[in-house]
Amino acid sequence: MVCAMAVPGLIPIAYEPHGRTEAIGLYADGQFLGSVSYAFPKGFRLDSGWEEHKRLYAVLHTFDAEGTYRDSRIWCAGTWAQQQRDGSVLARARAHLATLLRSLPRRTYTDIAVRPFQLVVDGVLFGLVTGEDEDELWAELYPDNLGFGPPWDGSYDT
Repeated sequence: MVCAMAVPGLIPIAYEPHGRTEAIGLYADGQFLGSVSYAFPKGFRLDSGWEEHKRLYAVLHTFDAEGTYRDSRIWCAGTWAQQQRDGSVLARARAHLATLLRSLPRRTYTDIAVRPFQLVVDGVLFGLVTGEDEDELWAELYPDNLGFGPPWDGSYDT
């Protein structure tokens, strides 16, 4: 007998200092999830000149206290090609994320639990998307490529 399981309505994400989930937590109005991540536009085919299409984003998603998506602030710091030329893109993205985080009143870094959501900006998918493949349940944070799954304890795979 196959046990019918489902992806939970709230996906736990564990706070990991100095890791890929170091910019998550609670603030006065709910929960937040920040990151700096490279991404290609949806459907992009890797060929010559790909360095100009790989963009680095500073991202801050906010949620209410129950984990329902509220909004996103998404800023493109530049391309991989620019980073290779002058090395400033990553520093700009990190600085911008730090500014976004400082704008959150009474911010504390800790585990969160949020509902799936998605949006497309600059042709890039951002969000926490859920699904099922070959009887495996999953949730993935895009464009960060962090995968969550059973036992749904907030840990992730890359």
